[in-house]
Amino acid sequence: MRFTDSRDASAAGTTFDLQPKVARCRLILSLIAIVAVYVDPTEPTGVPWLHLTGGEFAIDPYALAVLSLHLTYSSCVCWVIAHQLLSPQRLAAITAWIDVFLGAVVVIFTEGTSSPFWAFFVFAVVAAGAEGGFRRSMVVTTVSVGIYMSLILVAWHGETNVFIVRPVYLAVVGYLTAYLAQQRLNLETQVHQLETAKERNRIARALHDGCVQTLGGINLTLETSQQLICAGRAEEALASLVQLQSSINREHDELRVYVRELADIEPGQPAREYSADTRFVVSADFAGSGVLVDQVFQLVREAVTNIRRHARARTAVVSIAGAAPHVLITVDDDGVGFSDPRQVPWSIASRVADAGGTIRVSRDDAHGAHLKIAIPQA
Repeated sequence: MRFTDSRDASAAGTTFDLQPKVARCRLILSLIAIVAVYVDPTEPTGVPWLHLTGGEFAIDPYALAVLSLHLTYSSCVCWVIAHQLLSPQRLAAITAWIDVFLGAVVVIFTEGTSSPFWAFFVFAVVAAGAEGGFRRSMVVTTVSVGIYMSLILVAWHGETNVFIVRPVYLAVVGYLTAYLAQQRLNLETQVHQLETAKERNRIARALHDGCVQTLGGINLTLETSQQLICAGRAEEALASLVQLQSSINREHDELRVYVRELADIEPGQPAREYSADTRFVVSADFAGSGVLVDQVFQLVREAVTNIRRHARARTAVVSIAGAAPHVLITVDDDGVGFSDPRQVPWSIASRVADAGGTIRVSRDDAHGAHLKIAIPQA
């Protein structure tokens, strides 16, 4: 039976995937802010004793230094992410507070009716919400509002008091951003849990249909060998045990490959894929109990899986017919067949033995493999 493993990104993995995008946005913001301040015709009216200058196609040296510092910082963050020098969680925490600090410095040197400070503060809140959820975003929002209010009160002069409502807008935007960011994280968590539960159920079904049935067949074979030994037929018991050992080794190899694929121990090893071109023609006409129907369809399923995995067949015909006192299952394909007709796949042989049926396999170099199974109807 073929197993596959669908892996899902954890919260840390999601943050790591998001950080390069946030870093690129920060870098773009730095570049746009420099251009915007340069072409802005208004002059900064923030802290009066700094005597800042500006105007159309002009930029104050202090403002240029601060914006250049932010550009350098943005470039360094991109470089750190590219070289993976810090863990995603630690980098997110550090950049959140640096964004707030540099946003406050931008307010000091560019405050006015068209200051770009708003973009820097909002970006800090959005980045914190995207990378840390509701709590971090609200903390960043609170600190940003407090810093901006303090700067307004310190620089209170003239008509600066008209800017007193800006922190309110910033608080509203921060809360909405934090709420939406937390809802996104909650949705990602729910999707991850649903996919994990689905994968676990699929693996459980696969193990039940494969390993559990195999263990049942092993138990039946051991019981038969015990009876043969008690009857003095040691040679037959030994032959049965030898065949059992060979079958167990094959099953062990299959299980080991499955576990390695789940653990990704050998990622460079090409995975075996089913032959997607095999076309099946299936016909069924029989009657029986629910147990019999379940046994028959499990055998058919195992036969189909074996053909898709090993036969490399173009076409296959599966026929199920009732022929009292048996149900006959015949499978014909035009693939490579079995190298040794006596080596019936263990997953099929164990089910047939458990149902008390018989199995016969033949190989035709011209027409592929022929499998015939007879299951008692009683």
